Amino acid sequence: MSSHSELKNHFHEGRIVNDRLIFSALLAGILFIALIGRLIVLQVVEFEHFDSLSERNRVDISSIPPQRGLIYDRNGVLLAENIPTFSLEITPENVPDIDDTLQQLAALFAMTDEDMLDAKERIKQQRRFRQVVLKERLTEEEVAVFSVNRHRFPGVDVVGRLIRHYPQGALFAHTVGYVGRINEQELQVIDQHNYKGTMQIGKTGVEKQYEELLHGKVGYQQVETNVQGRIVRQLNSMPSVSGQDLFLHLDINLQRIASEAMADFNGSIVALDPKTGGVLAMISKPDFDPNEFVLGISSKNYAALRDSPDMPLFNRSLRGRYPPGSTLKPFVALAGLEAGVITENSKTYCPGWYTLPGQTHRYRCWKAHGHGPMDLKDGISQSCDVYFYDLANTLGIDRIHSFLDLFRFGRKTEIDLPGESTGLSPSKDWKRASRNKVWYPGETLISGIGQGFNQMTPIQIAHATAVLAMRGIDMSPRIARASRTTGQSELQLFPAQSYETLPIVNNRNWEAVIDAMVEVVHGKRGTARQIGENIPFKIAGKSGTAQVFGIKQNEKYDAKTLERNLHDHALFIAFAPAEDPQFVVAVVIEHGGSGSSLAAPIARKLIDQYFGTGSASE
Repeated sequence: MSSHSELKNHFHEGRIVNDRLIFSALLAGILFIALIGRLIVLQVVEFEHFDSLSERNRVDISSIPPQRGLIYDRNGVLLAENIPTFSLEITPENVPDIDDTLQQLAALFAMTDEDMLDAKERIKQQRRFRQVVLKERLTEEEVAVFSVNRHRFPGVDVVGRLIRHYPQGALFAHTVGYVGRINEQELQVIDQHNYKGTMQIGKTGVEKQYEELLHGKVGYQQVETNVQGRIVRQLNSMPSVSGQDLFLHLDINLQRIASEAMADFNGSIVALDPKTGGVLAMISKPDFDPNEFVLGISSKNYAALRDSPDMPLFNRSLRGRYPPGSTLKPFVALAGLEAGVITENSKTYCPGWYTLPGQTHRYRCWKAHGHGPMDLKDGISQSCDVYFYDLANTLGIDRIHSFLDLFRFGRKTEIDLPGESTGLSPSKDWKRASRNKVWYPGETLISGIGQGFNQMTPIQIAHATAVLAMRGIDMSPRIARASRTTGQSELQLFPAQSYETLPIVNNRNWEAVIDAMVEVVHGKRGTARQIGENIPFKIAGKSGTAQVFGIKQNEKYDAKTLERNLHDHALFIAFAPAEDPQFVVAVVIEHGGSGSSLAAPIARKLIDQYFGTGSASE
């Protein structure tokens, strides 16, 4: 029995072993068939896909950012250039541990805590596939140190780039503007394909207005890389197309004279070529160094600019709103002539004050004892307030508003710069809509001498003066004069842009007002007669003094007892030669006091510079 049982067990165990061998063989066969099938799929069916993936591990496509176009003044003086520099840059998606990498880089390059916080913030704001600058303007020693340690920092590299530089510093800060790092908001609107590899974009001024022209077109290169990501050889490339160079109407000599003439005063100076609308000079003071913004200004320095009570970042030429004061009087006079409510010879008696019919309140003239009988030429040349109180009352605010609208007061001039303000030319409808109040007759009187609700920008004042100088021909103010394709010498001039000629019924009215403005500078009693000497042609001008606070009925204005920020604004407009205008200038000096004593001599300095006529008498 026992031997038979043992035989049975051996037989049973043998069968188990055989079954297992057969199962193993079948399983191995199935796995082998699956392996062969997978190899066929990989090598035949999906060959192109995996060949492409393999190629990507070996071949990389990198962008070639275009060289930004240069900016010149009208004389060919460089205002914006590109200079070479090395920067330390990181591509977040290629970095295994960003925090650890940043800590090691901080130790290697002696980066401060503020630098690291700034770097982390930029990384957070940008998309992970975009390069982020960690440190700019590396020295040769820093480049060498990183080259030795590069293997420790995947996703980090030293990149050679051209960065923007403004050789004239603050002189053109508000006109040329500056470039800065592309932010998240800008990423949403730009052509990301064309900006791949580009770190900066125009933020203000000409740099922003003509961004598309200056930027150019991105290029690409296909390169073979090793396992460390180093480029072994270039396989293919499509070169980038450099941005076009830009030539402006601005004249560096006029710009410098204007800046120096303003000294430590704040305000604006705008000079135009009235025949083309070209902006010859545009100063806004105080100013700032745009080079600080190119690579990213520090929080401390930006806060100092942003929080300064003088507002150096504020472009006063385009956005500053000032009462035009008596510089508005020639336009109101022209409105009176056109409406037929006065003639050149109509006279108004000035006892030193004016009252509305049935009222006792006196609206004072700047000359306390009065000017006596005033006609149009006397009223403008001696800037008699009473003459214009009476004229404004006769015209009414709505007729004044409608006429000033022809000169684009209270509207944008459409200059080719971003950020222009509309200003304000008041009317009854405006007050009702904005303040829900009625218009009072006394407000018409104040508006007639350029005070009250009137708020004009320096570019509006200069543009309106140019239209007056050209007897109604209205040229749009332009900064850009021409462009030039890289590698070529020929300039492509931008066409001048004009609006409709003003519909003045009687052309003699132009000459009547302009003759009166000539009397301002060259007449015996003209308010700016001190600047009319020793010049071979006639200057037409008008001074203005704009109050910044109200004075009670029986009080007197005494600048000596007031803080400087309570002094009147000083204004002056002029064009020359009066009979054939080639140059227009508007000067606005904040808290400068008298327009005739401060702003007028500045205007004469610019006229002398433009025409080469020597210095004005002080």
